Amino acid sequence: MQLVSDSLTDGTAIDKKYAFAIIDPKNHVALSDNHNPHLAWSGAPEGTRSFAVVVHDPDVPSAGDDVNQEGREVPESLPRVDFYHWTLFDIPADQTRLEEGAHCNGITPRGKNGPEAGNGLSHGKNDYTGWFAGDADMEGDYFGYDGPCPPWNDSIIHRYVFTVYALDVDTLPAGNDFSGAALVETIKAHALDSASITCTYTLNPRLA
Repeated sequence: MQLVSDSLTDGTAIDKKYAFAIIDPKNHVALSDNHNPHLAWSGAPEGTRSFAVVVHDPDVPSAGDDVNQEGREVPESLPRVDFYHWTLFDIPADQTRLEEGAHCNGITPRGKNGPEAGNGLSHGKNDYTGWFAGDADMEGDYFGYDGPCPPWNDSIIHRYVFTVYALDVDTLPAGNDFSGAALVETIKAHALDSASITCTYTLNPRLA
């Protein structure tokens, strides 16, 4: 399979319009345009009955002690974990593209609704659901796409992996757990093939 994008270039930095936050000289970060990028794919194998799209950051700190703390930096040596930014599934086998901004075109405090994503598509919760837990202004279930917002004091540039999967089922047996981690396990169990684009993003002015 092949995955291409009018919005992203493999191996380069993500444009700020596809991010959740941008660098702000006074407050470290400010909210950004948060548009989902354009994606298009081809070369699906025989037997493909639907597609799924997953976006994840494999470079999120495994411990939050230093995250976004003044006068400190998240060390490069800290083990990293996955953070899911988007899971979109039940994409019909005859659909081979997602338009820029079609599923997200701004910040939605307390999150977007789901799992219905329109036109028969479904999306899972992204990991801002857990990140904003306990925040009076932002807490909620974050379904669909929300873009990069790595710690502004992280010592490494984060990678963002955009992957399309060709699946052997018309409808993903998602069950009751719509977290990215749970959905990806099910997606991979039904995957016939996949293709990815990997881009980067940072909010650390020292690395930008």
